[in-house]
Amino acid sequence: EQKEFYEAQKAALEEDERELENKLAEAKGQYADYEIRIETATEQARRIRSLISQYNAELERIAEEKRAAEEAAGKKLDEARLRECIARGNAQIRKYNALSGKELWTAEFGVAKNTKTKEEAGIKASPVIGQNGLKDLVYNDFYVGEGADVTIVAGCGISCMGEEPMQHDGIHSFHIGKDAKVRYVEKHYAEGAGSGDRILNPVTIVEIDEGGYMEMETTQIRGVSSTVRDTSAKLGDGATLIIKEKIMTDGDQTAETNFQVDLDGAGSTADVVSRSVAKGTSYQVFNSHIHGNNECYGHTECDAILMEGGRVNAIPSLEANCIDASLIHEAAIGKIAGEQIIKLMTLGLTEEEAEEQIVNGFLK
Repeated sequence: EQKEFYEAQKAALEEDERELENKLAEAKGQYADYEIRIETATEQARRIRSLISQYNAELERIAEEKRAAEEAAGKKLDEARLRECIARGNAQIRKYNALSGKELWTAEFGVAKNTKTKEEAGIKASPVIGQNGLKDLVYNDFYVGEGADVTIVAGCGISCMGEEPMQHDGIHSFHIGKDAKVRYVEKHYAEGAGSGDRILNPVTIVEIDEGGYMEMETTQIRGVSSTVRDTSAKLGDGATLIIKEKIMTDGDQTAETNFQVDLDGAGSTADVVSRSVAKGTSYQVFNSHIHGNNECYGHTECDAILMEGGRVNAIPSLEANCIDASLIHEAAIGKIAGEQIIKLMTLGLTEEEAEEQIVNGFLK
């Protein structure tokens, strides 16, 4: 009986031992899983710390760029500095020519010529005038060879901080070869806390050979006290010229636009469209003259919005010197319709916000 009793006790203890061993094995498995999880979490934490470090570095870089931009904006750009910048740019152009082994660009102070053909090219020219009382005249000559496809972006700015007038005049000539295509984007802007006049007077001269195409998009929105914008063009056989002008004046600012297009070639086409907004007591004059000297199509249009005491004088002119010339002119000038403002105000905008939205959409 004692033997049976001890054997039963032994069996019970052995069962307890097996159960404990199973629990121990299970605990070891869980421990191994926890170790893997801990290792994974540690790696994730390391990655997060690395990303945070990268983001901090990027934020510091952005802050440094902002500080540099603010510092640069506060500096005056005098003529000597401007010449130095252009000299460095010309040096880079010569270096590029040497590295490429091809004379793709030639440059002088105030002059840049494109001698590329049958290759896509992009040109950017951005004079910034910041010296009080400075008056300058810049020449830009663009020679676009046969079959070339070129985009040219030109931006001119005046930053006036004093009482003396500042004036930037530019003469841009385009010689567009046979079947060449040019897109020209020009933006003018003026700013500054000074009381001096900000004057911008661009002159654009265009000659387009047979089958050539040019699209001009010119923009002058606010800031410019006075501007006279002269554009003349001569088109050969099958040539096309498209002009899209946008102008806004305010206060006592004045803007005069003069277009003269000679459609000399058979099948030549011109489309001249100006959209403008006159605010305050500003005054605008739009002169457009299209001469149809051959079988051709010409269209000129002036659309203007008057606000406050603004005034606009639109003078489109057509001259047909060939029986096969087809010429059209349009002009529409008026204030913003009251129902348009009311409609936007019902959507939660103030009257000023509604006017701004309408003007932005009109000029877009």
